[in-house]
Amino acid sequence: MAVEGTRQRVPGWVSRSRRPEWLGATGEWVRERTRLLDSPLATHHVLLATTSVLVVIGLVMVLSSSSVESLTANGSPYAIFKSQAMFAVLGGIVLVVASRVPARAWQRLAIPALLGSALLQLLVFVPGIGIEVGGNRNWIEIGPLRGQPSEAAKVALVLALSLALTRRRDALGEPLKLAGAMVLPVGLTVGLVLLSRDLGTALIMIGVVVVMLWVAGIPGRWFALAGAGALVLVTLLVVTSENRMHRVQDWLSGAATTSEQIQGLAWQPVQGKYALASGGFWGLGLGASREKWSWLPEAHNDFIFAIIGEELGLPGTLTILVLFAVLALMVLRLVRRSESFYTKLVVAGIGAWILGQAVLNIGVVLSLLPVIGVPLPLISHGGSALLLTMLGIGILLSFARAEPGAPEAIRARESVVARSLAVLPQRGRSTRTRTTKGQR
Repeated sequence: MAVEGTRQRVPGWVSRSRRPEWLGATGEWVRERTRLLDSPLATHHVLLATTSVLVVIGLVMVLSSSSVESLTANGSPYAIFKSQAMFAVLGGIVLVVASRVPARAWQRLAIPALLGSALLQLLVFVPGIGIEVGGNRNWIEIGPLRGQPSEAAKVALVLALSLALTRRRDALGEPLKLAGAMVLPVGLTVGLVLLSRDLGTALIMIGVVVVMLWVAGIPGRWFALAGAGALVLVTLLVVTSENRMHRVQDWLSGAATTSEQIQGLAWQPVQGKYALASGGFWGLGLGASREKWSWLPEAHNDFIFAIIGEELGLPGTLTILVLFAVLALMVLRLVRRSESFYTKLVVAGIGAWILGQAVLNIGVVLSLLPVIGVPLPLISHGGSALLLTMLGIGILLSFARAEPGAPEAIRARESVVARSLAVLPQRGRSTRTRTTKGQR
């Protein structure tokens, strides 16, 4: 009986009446938010929200990190920020339009995108149009328009390679047929980017190809052979460029020790580490960076993550990492929930492009990698990069709207809105009704 009585008292001792009210409310809030992830549109909403937050953070940090340089070069601290804000608005429009494109339409757009990006990439070799920056001929300038065609090549690579692998799905285990399927999309994108000597972008695109082949189910032993070939190719590209050789040597030898080394090619990574170190845990405060005063080159471009660490400290940098981690989880969720083989490949390719580029950029700022020269997606200054990255996110949203159950949820939501608007009084109709009653 004592045991039995004890058993009756134990549940009372841990009953909900003894728990703090805030704990129960918090648990219920967490359970409700977790249930939201079961919605067919959860991937769409989280992707859109995460992208929006990253773009807003990027605009704020571009304004902060570029104000001094912009004032010196243009007489206004807002010139660079206005350019970035304009491309953010255009990117938002592109994102919305792309998200409304039917998922199947992207398969038909693959070949036109490939040919268009190849034509743009060939323009970098045309005198008077192609521009060489930092030893790489990867920019074009036509009148007031200036951009990097390699950004468009990333989108074209993903769409075209996904189409080629989908068409040869039954023959992916045969090396010759697989190589034949890859020649055109990889040659017109990665090949042309390598010819322009843009090693950083080429490495990202090679990583995209590897991830897409892995998702397609290529045998693992082939990756070892391909990795060996890629290592040889990258080594040749490094040893044939004096600029790249010095950057790799500085990275392998550690921090520069002499004033000549610090003021040479090691200047940028050293100043980037100074920025992170001076920011400490909480940071110096938004707008209070010291390195942006012409100490850190490309403070609003490739090394904007260092300025984030300097001004916003560890909380700021961790926020960026968490947002990209959420983006990665949504990409994995979309790959798993997609029923189309083509969709899986496109989603994996775009995810590998954006997330791989983010990892490379942050790794360079932290001196885990040699300086490569790639921007931080959605945050660094750069019109063409921001525009094309938001196009890639728009494609992901298009596929997210085609997830199992998502079309029905969208139609149900639209019908609810239509019914809600139907009960509102119509101005013209009510006026005519009152007039008719008055005449009667």
